Amino acid sequence: MTKEIIDNDPYKSAGVDIQAGNDLVDKIKDDVASSHGPNVLGNIGGFAGMFKLDKEYKNPILVACTDGVGTKVALAQETQKLDSIGQDLVAMCVNDLIVCGAKPLFFLDYFATSKLDVNEAAVIIKSIAKACKDSGCALLGGETAEMPGHYAGNNFDLAGFSVGCVDEHKILTNKSVESGDILLGIESSGPHSNGFSLIRKIISESDLNIDEYQHITEMALKPTHLYPSLILNLLSKYKINGMAHITGGGLTENIPRSIPKNLSVTINKSSWEMPEIFQWLQKNGNILEEEMFRVFNCGIGMVLIVDKNNSELIQEDIRSLGFKNYIIGEVTDEGINNPVRYL
Repeated sequence: MTKEIIDNDPYKSAGVDIQAGNDLVDKIKDDVASSHGPNVLGNIGGFAGMFKLDKEYKNPILVACTDGVGTKVALAQETQKLDSIGQDLVAMCVNDLIVCGAKPLFFLDYFATSKLDVNEAAVIIKSIAKACKDSGCALLGGETAEMPGHYAGNNFDLAGFSVGCVDEHKILTNKSVESGDILLGIESSGPHSNGFSLIRKIISESDLNIDEYQHITEMALKPTHLYPSLILNLLSKYKINGMAHITGGGLTENIPRSIPKNLSVTINKSSWEMPEIFQWLQKNGNILEEEMFRVFNCGIGMVLIVDKNNSELIQEDIRSLGFKNYIIGEVTDEGINNPVRYL
């Protein structure tokens, strides 16, 4: 008699536990459902998620973004701080959507692991569901995959996909950006989800005691700010000429994506104080200032490009909604040869 016949669960003996997957669905279904509104048709357990568009859109344009959390996952695993990594995943997608004026509608996640730990996965997906709810979108579905032999040890990885919608006449492009416009920088919570291969290298090469290690990793792992609710509120009141989500590439590479090629920007580095985590990384990693602004957000997670006459009112509104913000520079007409200049 063959081993396969003797073994009651040959798939489990190969490293994949089907029952664990079923247990996870049972554990997360209430969290997932909590992010659903009347636009979601059906519930968890089907083969696909369905979402009904509101009739408020006269000429709806669907906008889609996908991203991961990168090696921030590795630091979260090392420190056993997994309760906010799901927010990082959602934020990396919905913060990109909002840059063009799109309201996030729904989100799907992909969780791949060497061996499914139901409790660990449930913590992460609970964080994803809460971040979706806080961003005004539904966690419409997802996929969990056990891949023994592909992921080493007890590693896992996350990816996400989000879809938003904007009326065609409300799409934000760079066509409204003009010389003299003001750059409003909205605070980040920390490095967000960028630069973590370098962050982890600097941490590993630094002689930190337990308390220092805990302090630095706590600052590094702060969950990425969710900007959609804030930005949608501002868009309902003010004309925003352009926006830049400051992710990989920092201020140096992301702002030029949001201005016409014949314009540039001047950034005043003294207009905000670089947060402690970035000061520590620069010092302990011996990083040139130029590289800091090219790799990290350095404390600015989102940049709005606005008319000078509206800047003070917009700043007041941003503060009233709980975010620090700063006038960090302005648009100039120096042109393509020098797209970002620091003072």
